Amino acid sequence: MRLLASALMVLAGAPAAAETVALTGIRLIDGRGGAPVEDATIVISDGRIVGAGRNVAVPDGARRIAHAGRTVIPGLITAHSHVGQVGGVEMGAKNYTREIITAELAQFGRYGVTTVVALGNNGPLFQGVRADAHAGKLDGADLFGVSQGIGVPNGAPPQAMMKVGPDQLFRPATAEEARQAVDRMAAAKTDLVKIWLDNFGGLLPVKMAPEVYRAVIDQSHRHGLRVAAHVHDLVDAEAIIDAGADIIAHGIRDKPVPPELIAKMKEKGVWYVATLALDDATFAWADQAPWTLTPFTQAALSPAVVERTDDAAWREKVLAEPRTAAARRSLAMNLRNLKTLHDAGVRIGFGTDSGATPLRVAGVAEHRELALMVEAGLTPADALIVATANTAKLLELSDRGTLEAGKRADLLVLEGDPLADIAASQRIVEVWTAGRQTAGPSEAAR
Repeated sequence: MRLLASALMVLAGAPAAAETVALTGIRLIDGRGGAPVEDATIVISDGRIVGAGRNVAVPDGARRIAHAGRTVIPGLITAHSHVGQVGGVEMGAKNYTREIITAELAQFGRYGVTTVVALGNNGPLFQGVRADAHAGKLDGADLFGVSQGIGVPNGAPPQAMMKVGPDQLFRPATAEEARQAVDRMAAAKTDLVKIWLDNFGGLLPVKMAPEVYRAVIDQSHRHGLRVAAHVHDLVDAEAIIDAGADIIAHGIRDKPVPPELIAKMKEKGVWYVATLALDDATFAWADQAPWTLTPFTQAALSPAVVERTDDAAWREKVLAEPRTAAARRSLAMNLRNLKTLHDAGVRIGFGTDSGATPLRVAGVAEHRELALMVEAGLTPADALIVATANTAKLLELSDRGTLEAGKRADLLVLEGDPLADIAASQRIVEVWTAGRQTAGPSEAAR
């Protein structure tokens, strides 16, 4: 409950909105897995849901908003994203500014992502921005995350690409250095601990030493902190689960998951976050996949990204690179493994690695992830539960993820029914974050 406690301590001192609002005539998908409730009402007051369902009483004086025929779902929750890493098409510590981070949170919010976990590479600025997000002082998504994170000397995350600042990442060479790094992260009130275990599918020369990741996990658990592990290959997932990691922060993308690993994940309660959109973004923009060209997507792009993706020479170069073919293979295996694990009853969370690179676009990536989950064989209802209620459970945030009395008023109002067509998740009329109303991404997208 550490994440929830950190948010509630700040919210306790936040000014509450006095207005009571009723959304009427809606199709309610409350995130609990039941059938949609037609002609429902949601009453919101002081940032919380007072009531949700049929025959809900609307208090005298409440502002009524008629949404006849529209669908309301819980706000999306990403357990694996990043902030302050990208400015235009440039990456690195120079982008870790309050201005860029708050703009990203606002964009996440417009696209219906109401809670974001920035899973690593966060500097000292993070603590203040997180506190302001919890207090409702910022537009857009609420923010949790990993203070800094623990990588590998001369390995992951690749410094040449990520350009991480010295105050954004630890790279311990020994078990003792690893324990000290965890102690410092705990002192900074990190919400989770993140380790980069693997070698990015063979692209880097080294992996994290077992004595280092075992020390990280042990010391984190001593502090009551859970550990999320960046992996690519089956062998690394097996090793880190044996060592006690709590969250697999990327899909297993080289081999099918065996029954023995599935049984172990279920026994240990390990969460699995596939981040399908990560590999998809490697080639989809160069392919000019139809979803990249929609008004919904284009409204989220900076001019620099538009210029890059419109460049035929850039697209040709990307398509010719070996890493592009590798990404296609990785995505195919990731889709297969997600379906296997979901059907087996492994705990599945939602994340995309959005914000880590220019083409993993905040807000857009989350809706692409929903579509890819359905492509993998999950039903739209399954995908929505993963992206809302399940991920709230992963984060131990009992105040969000479903639409019921007492929960935060984090919700999306949609045209159409996402249970019939997951693409309806993109037809956003408005977003409510802790009871604050925001318009959807663009008029053209509606």
